[in-house]
Amino acid sequence: MYFEEPSVEIPPIEQLLGWSWPEWVVAPLNDGVEVFALPSRLIRALADATSTELEELADRWTARLRSADGDEMTDDDLLAVLQGVSRLAASAVSTGGGVYSWSF
Repeated sequence: MYFEEPSVEIPPIEQLLGWSWPEWVVAPLNDGVEVFALPSRLIRALADATSTELEELADRWTARLRSADGDEMTDDDLLAVLQGVSRLAASAVSTGGGVYSWSF
């Protein structure tokens, strides 16, 4: 989504609703665990992203987090996180697999 139409502002709700979002593989259980599968389009975009695109995405992500939640939400190295996710996405694309997110 970001790579197709980069923007400083969050897109209008109509545009957000038209995008493909991660889907539940396992809905939240009693212990709070849930699993999401990332859409293949997002996986391919992350796998194909250049260093510059990842840097720009990390910068925008950091700016949005700071404006929404303050500095305490931006202590992590978001570029390093995106680079790691990009490597996972590249591996998924090359093996025909997927990328999943577990949250607690």
